[in-house]
Amino acid sequence: MEKLQSIELTIKDEDEDGVFAISLVESPAIEENFVALSKDTIEFKAIDDERRIVVGFALVPDKEIFRSQNGKEFNIYFSKDTVSKTAELYMKNLNLANVTSEHEKPVKDCCVIESWIVEDKDNDKSNLFNLGAKGGEWVVMMKLYNDEAYQKAKSGEYKGFSIEAMYDGFEQLNSKQPTEDEIIEQLKDILK
Repeated sequence: MEKLQSIELTIKDEDEDGVFAISLVESPAIEENFVALSKDTIEFKAIDDERRIVVGFALVPDKEIFRSQNGKEFNIYFSKDTVSKTAELYMKNLNLANVTSEHEKPVKDCCVIESWIVEDKDNDKSNLFNLGAKGGEWVVMMKLYNDEAYQKAKSGEYKGFSIEAMYDGFEQLNSKQPTEDEIIEQLKDILK
């Protein structure tokens, strides 16, 4: 089986790149639900019925995320620096109330009320929610004032967050990566 190409996505232009919305979704691309209770059982947990809050990862550094685009299959990933810069730009650009449902329609009356990067996995607020952070993750706490959105999160229809964003790096898809055999042949030609 051929190994899929891995593409690192980066922020090249701070005015253009970054996250412009967070979507409430059933299947988060980063494969991390709002609250992971253990490694074997992952389920959504309403943090507080009165406060109507959900917490989870928006981005996890160095986690390969499968993608299929224009007939090509590949993985994308973000470095710790890019995750950190993404969170910073998201806050700077005041995108806190830009929330969608399944990347399809805007959801009113939902808002990110806390956003942070896990700096120290042992002494981080994410431990209160058993997220299992390893360090460098972007954690989002969202308040769901919207009754329908909250009920979907509470019932498990929404299981996590997914970002809507622009990043640099997809141009790598068009460049063919040489195979091991091609590299060996190129080296032989150079050594002749």
